[in-house]
Amino acid sequence: MGAYIFRRLLLVIPTLIGILLVNFALIQFVPGGPVEQAIARAQGGGDVMAGFAGGGNDSAIDDLNTASDSTYIGARGLPPEFIAELEAQFGFDKPPVTRFLNMLWNYARFDFGESYFRSANVVELIKEKLPVSITLGLWSTLIAYLISIPLGIRKAVHDGSRFDTWTSGFIIAAYAIPSFLFAIMLLVLFAGGSYFQWFPLRGLTSDNFEQLSMLGKMRDYFWHIALPVLATTIGSFATLTLLTKNSFLDEIKKLYVVTARAKGLSERQVLYGHVFRNAMLIVIASFPGVFISVFIAGSVIIETIFSLDGLGRLMFEATVARDYPIVFGSLFIFSLIGLLVSIISDLMYVLVDPRIDFERREG
Repeated sequence: MGAYIFRRLLLVIPTLIGILLVNFALIQFVPGGPVEQAIARAQGGGDVMAGFAGGGNDSAIDDLNTASDSTYIGARGLPPEFIAELEAQFGFDKPPVTRFLNMLWNYARFDFGESYFRSANVVELIKEKLPVSITLGLWSTLIAYLISIPLGIRKAVHDGSRFDTWTSGFIIAAYAIPSFLFAIMLLVLFAGGSYFQWFPLRGLTSDNFEQLSMLGKMRDYFWHIALPVLATTIGSFATLTLLTKNSFLDEIKKLYVVTARAKGLSERQVLYGHVFRNAMLIVIASFPGVFISVFIAGSVIIETIFSLDGLGRLMFEATVARDYPIVFGSLFIFSLIGLLVSIISDLMYVLVDPRIDFERREG
């Protein structure tokens, strides 16, 4: 098993390089880069992309039509020395291949550079924001599994019953609701929108958090994360429940279950002594996908809606501002965590069923 884990860890390196290469190549063709953003700010225009969004912005159209002597939108009338200085500041005075190789060398040492517009080290920003995203991801995944597995087993045991029918209807309805829409609904209903003000509107802790006792800090923390975690969990909860039910139904119909019952074992012994281990394999296999979908896609939306200062929101704001060091640093961390979680999933496979030997399968 050790050799298999070592090979998987080695495979992480080319995978990360491939992810960074694809995204680095894409940004070469995206308009409104950091130089254009700096030009727009220097001219008091705010965001250069506002010219595209407005549709009828005549000045932006004039810049596009008449700035043929410059490769940057809005650079008309600016001295070439100023443009060259901006290019050197953002590192765009070097060829793309050189910039990419320098980025790989720095990332290998976990040096993500400095933010273009925040005047802060990217590593420090990520360290500051990462706990919020991990909080949402871990709690949502944990709650989804704690509810989905027992509920899925009960639905499989009582397949076709009234309980199974009603819970399936509720699960399908929950799955059909987008997480961002459910989050907005929770805000309107329970965070002072139009009905009740039972939960805080934004933030992960209260302003007086440091003055609270240990018990008070715990209560304040769970009070703040209740709605974001609930909104994040809704989609993965539905998927996991149906996956668990179908997995158990497939196993219950197999011959070894009939044999176990014929030996006189109780239904509980058959279910948890024989069926559970085999049925849980596919549920464990879905763990990386569930965690990553919550950690990445869910965190970006939920953190923005609930004004949580996490990594997903940081990456979203950096993407809008074309702050590439933060974008690529966050992407690197998200990808690395996802790859490591997939390795942990393989280890859980072996923990649930020791008969699985990845090394012998590869050989």
